[in-house]
Amino acid sequence: MDRIIIRGGRRLEGRVPISGAKNAALTLLPCALLTDEPLTLTNLPRLADVDGFGHLMNELGVATTIAGARNGTDFGRRMTLTAERIASTTAPYDIVRRMRASILVLGPLLAREGEATVSLPGGCAIGNRPIDLHLRAMEALGAEIELTAGYVRAHAPAGGLRGGRVTFPIVSVGATENVLMAAALARGETVIENAAREPEITDLCHCLIAMGAEIDGVGGDRLVIQGRDRLHAAEHRIMPDRIEAGSYACAAAITGGDLLLEGADAGAMTAILDGLTEAGLTVTVEADGIRVRADGPLRPLTLSTAPFPAFPTDMQAQFMAMLALAEGTSVLTETIFENRYMHVPELARMGADIQVHGRTATVTGVARLTGAPVMATDLRASMSLVLAGLAAEGETQVLRIYHLDRGYERLEDKLSAVGADIERTGGD
Repeated sequence: MDRIIIRGGRRLEGRVPISGAKNAALTLLPCALLTDEPLTLTNLPRLADVDGFGHLMNELGVATTIAGARNGTDFGRRMTLTAERIASTTAPYDIVRRMRASILVLGPLLAREGEATVSLPGGCAIGNRPIDLHLRAMEALGAEIELTAGYVRAHAPAGGLRGGRVTFPIVSVGATENVLMAAALARGETVIENAAREPEITDLCHCLIAMGAEIDGVGGDRLVIQGRDRLHAAEHRIMPDRIEAGSYACAAAITGGDLLLEGADAGAMTAILDGLTEAGLTVTVEADGIRVRADGPLRPLTLSTAPFPAFPTDMQAQFMAMLALAEGTSVLTETIFENRYMHVPELARMGADIQVHGRTATVTGVARLTGAPVMATDLRASMSLVLAGLAAEGETQVLRIYHLDRGYERLEDKLSAVGADIERTGGD
């Protein structure tokens, strides 16, 4: 089993290139199912989840070609996807179980082919993430849904999906994405109320519009889509990864460093940057990215996760690692997932003082962390352990790093380039 070994205590300084957003890429790939013409996505990150989704698209009959970035760098690939003919409308268990985002083929397949069979999804074990909102949204567009033998079987009415009104009782990013894609080919007008407002949703809207969709209200919580008979070829650049950028910002903070997050988009990271500033970091938006500099001791925070534009749940673990070294007591409340504190016992092995009561974690800053063998439990928890290792005295070994490979492109290379003593090795 591969592991990452970190010898901590080094100050990080320099430039970190921010990759295309994992969460946006996984939403944009299934857009190719909506047209028989090519869709080209640029700034595509090299991630296990992206590769896995590409494999799923191949299973459905989508031809894919991948090329390196035009600027000659190692980052930002181009993928062209062509779904001239859908070979299968079934997303099988052996692929879907490894990646929850696979449910996003449901809407496009249903809209284009009139049917879809998708395995109930898997992904990180960070809590209950039911897909009932996805299914209700498809039913609002006229689909008939059946759950059988671990699969969702969906059928559109004669003549295809029809426009409808979808009102989400709670904000759901994935369900908003799924119904947006389905509505693009549905007959008539679809209105989505209480739509998710995450930047990745906006990125999806821009891609669909480039393909010929008509969407009003982009960026807001009420989206109006006029269905089209067909969509056409397009090229779209994937937005920079705001969670990756936030994670490296925490790396600057926890090591007393100074990093330029090259290509990061401050407009997509307001709550993250506000939190960093409140914690005592100097944050400067520059022409080519965001600079984060630690000028003194870290200050404690009180944070609560919530849907965009509030503080994102995907940054909770990284901020917790950072605040483990703050001068004072921080209080973090997790409102999105009920099981997203699995990194706490591992941070405690390194000397962090964290108490969890229900959905609230109290983090009392300590003078130092100490390196130790730790086990990654999910994607963002993995990054919190890497961050703690960067600041810890001695050596930290992070096991189960396949989680990291799902969401951080060439992590060791990027950190090594700015001064970290970090390597990947094979193990037992």
